Amino acid sequence: MQFANQPLAERLRPTSLDDYIGQEHLIGEGAVLRKMIESGKISSFLLWGPPGVGKTTLAKIIANTLDRPFYTLSAVSSGVKDVRDAIEKAQRTQFFNKPNPILFIDEIHRFSKSQQDSLLGAVEQGVITLIGATTENPSFEVISPLLSRCQVYVLNSLDKAALLKIIHLALTRDPYLKTKNIVIEEDEALLRFSGGDARKLLNVLELVVNSEENDPIVINNDMVIDRLQNNMALYDKNGEMHYDIISAFIKSMRGSDPDAAVYWLARMIEGGEDVKFIARRMLILAAEDIGLANPNALLLAQSTFDAVHKIGYPEARIILSQCAIYLATSAKSNSAYAAIDEAIAVVKSTGDLPVPLHIRNAPTKLMKELGYGKEYKYAHSFENNFVEQDFLPKEIKKRRFYIPQNNPLEVKILEKLRSLWGKRYDK
Repeated sequence: MQFANQPLAERLRPTSLDDYIGQEHLIGEGAVLRKMIESGKISSFLLWGPPGVGKTTLAKIIANTLDRPFYTLSAVSSGVKDVRDAIEKAQRTQFFNKPNPILFIDEIHRFSKSQQDSLLGAVEQGVITLIGATTENPSFEVISPLLSRCQVYVLNSLDKAALLKIIHLALTRDPYLKTKNIVIEEDEALLRFSGGDARKLLNVLELVVNSEENDPIVINNDMVIDRLQNNMALYDKNGEMHYDIISAFIKSMRGSDPDAAVYWLARMIEGGEDVKFIARRMLILAAEDIGLANPNALLLAQSTFDAVHKIGYPEARIILSQCAIYLATSAKSNSAYAAIDEAIAVVKSTGDLPVPLHIRNAPTKLMKELGYGKEYKYAHSFENNFVEQDFLPKEIKKRRFYIPQNNPLEVKILEKLRSLWGKRYDK
């Protein structure tokens, strides 16, 4: 049978808006995206939401409904050349008043700046209608020029009612499952393991059904848990469960629990997760969550990244474990993370404030005559290599961004700053 080699989630993929489950705020009767689709005119937009909530499916349904050519790229495997090839193909199909093709880019947040730049002209000129899918906040991961040309629609994790409806459809419509005598005695474990992800729910259901030879197949919580614990293949390093596991891993280290950190690390190793992905996330955590409380954490995380990249599995597991335990047991501070985010927020709200004259560079005679660099005090010419002067624009010269936190190293930093700047660091 043709469907035997297709995953259940693919066999049940909806092909029309009426079959699409969830996201009523976008595609329900009278909702914004449905009205745009029904008008026959759509502009470029981004779909932001967790895995398995229907981003790819919705893009295909839109192309189907509007009878548009549909090109798809994955940011994981596509480069600038692939983008240009797709755009050139779209240009060749433009005839008279024929609507422009839809270019769907999955995981668009993984595109580099140059890859995203290569889309701008085609989007602006209407050569393509771009639909991008992302699991990350577009405000941080998509370049501003592209973001300004696209509406962002947020997709939510599926609720219990939607997930139960999907299970019912699977049992009654799927050509394979409907030939089986399946009894759902309990559904709590099925729903819990899905995490609001339709694809994951169907993967779990398919795994459980395929592991049973009894007739009828009675599905209950204990059975689901037992089958999943004995089947690590459910861990999908290309974008399914790895989002949950890496989240648990990061939160365990941030929460100073080395046992949990090593457990989730083992889950990723057994699931075949890329060592560089694990090490890269530990590198980020060392800066974001430990920071100035223990600057050596960043050095160890960097060394870990270099080492596991060179040696790979199985030996890399030992280095990853050492680093994970070190990070989990280290003092924590997010002061550097908070400082740069606060500074960026001020930059966005105040614009390009002028650099104070006394700390401007003065490479020419004219600049010197204009006062560039005048009255600048060279710190090394003063006692303790410090002299008080203003370094911020006058509009924000009293603003504080770095707030030392209560850990041994930053307590010492605060004492040093107070000895130099006095009342400025009293709060």
